[in-house]
Amino acid sequence: MDLIEQIMTSEPYASAKRVFWIVDNGSSHRGKPAADRLAEPFPNAVMVHTPLHASWLNQVEIFFSIVRRKVVTPNDFTSLDQIEDRLLAFERRYNETARPF
Repeated sequence: MDLIEQIMTSEPYASAKRVFWIVDNGSSHRGKPAADRLAEPFPNAVMVHTPLHASWLNQVEIFFSIVRRKVVTPNDFTSLDQIEDRLLAFERRYNETARPF
C-alpha cells in the first residue's frame, strides 16, 4: 500500500477519474477485501485481475523468467557481489538489445 499511496497521491493519478491497477491473482490481490482495501482510501482506483493461468500477460513474470533461465541458472555463485555483477551485466546488455515480447 505504500507504493500505491505514493502513486495515487501524485498527479496525474490523484485527480484522474479512474486509475486501473492491473494485478495478478496472488493471495494479497484476491477477493472483495483486496478490492475494498484499494478503493477505500482511493475511490478512483479500480483493481483489474489478469485471467487465471495467464501468466504470459504479466510482463514482470516474463522478464524474471528470462533472468532465472539466462542469468541465475545454474546457481554457482561464490558471493553476493558475483550475483550482483552478473545481474547488472545482464541488465545493461538486455537494455541495449531487448525487443517487445
